[in-house]
Amino acid sequence: QVQLVESGGGLVQPGGSLRLSCAASGSIFVTNNMGWYRQAPGTRRELVALITRSGTTRFADSVKGRFNISRDNAKNTVYLQMNSLKPEDTAVYYCYAYVMSASGWSDYWGQGTQVTVSS
Repeated sequence: QVQLVESGGGLVQPGGSLRLSCAASGSIFVTNNMGWYRQAPGTRRELVALITRSGTTRFADSVKGRFNISRDNAKNTVYLQMNSLKPEDTAVYYCYAYVMSASGWSDYWGQGTQVTVSS
């Protein structure tokens, strides 16, 4: 069994910054892609940022230049640094990981952490 635990969400003013963290734990052999998705009320879940095991990154156009993603392979942890936050960044942010465990390769999701950007 693999679990993803997120932390770092909260309320921030427009223009502010937040850093999200997500640690994967359990019977993990190797973690491949890791990333972050978000879902605002009434919308579909969308990709925010993705990072491969080797460090190649991909960002949604809406966050390019403002957000950065990084990871620590030894800790099976992924981070999302969010700068210059806007009200439209308000959403529940979900951590994602593609993990090989004793059960083989599977997608795993965190429980979600709320990010609210408001004055």
